[in-house]
Amino acid sequence: MKTSFVFLADGFEEVEALTCVDVMRRAGMHVVTVSINAGREVTGAHGVPVLADSLYGDNDYSDAEWLVLPGGVPGAPNLAAHEALCDQLKAHDERGGLIGAICASPAVVLAPLGVLSGRDAVCYPGMETPEGGANWGTTSVAVDGHVVTGNGPAAAAPFALAMVALSMGDGVSAQVAGGMLLAD
Repeated sequence: MKTSFVFLADGFEEVEALTCVDVMRRAGMHVVTVSINAGREVTGAHGVPVLADSLYGDNDYSDAEWLVLPGGVPGAPNLAAHEALCDQLKAHDERGGLIGAICASPAVVLAPLGVLSGRDAVCYPGMETPEGGANWGTTSVAVDGHVVTGNGPAAAAPFALAMVALSMGDGVSAQVAGGMLLAD
């Protein structure tokens, strides 16, 4: 099974990052959290410290399944400022690799890189930008090809379940949702 990576920068939105990790792991996916800081400890936007599984330089991303970007401010701008991560996101997109971004990250990280050009996408309301050519929508989650975007903290579970559905199928996604009492 391929590895998925959730990138953490100081100021990340805790519920978005940790919900993705939790839901994807419940589905049986191999998920590694990655600090872009000098050390493994990363502090979320609401002061919650998290110990990441690894540092950015510890991993080989060439065969990654998902590259996932939680939002948060200044988390998303900190991700956008990490040149190696941005280069990796562009290369992953060019390979057709799966990319997930939620809240501020679609607008602040992916749009400037051109990853959303011509794609349906969502982000935190009011952060939409004409840069990058995204077709901004108003749903909580948008799936366009190999890119999944979410609009904010309330969309964290549906966003993560959409990623699970693309990787593991709708049945697994529904099973995880049911186990979390998220299904109707």
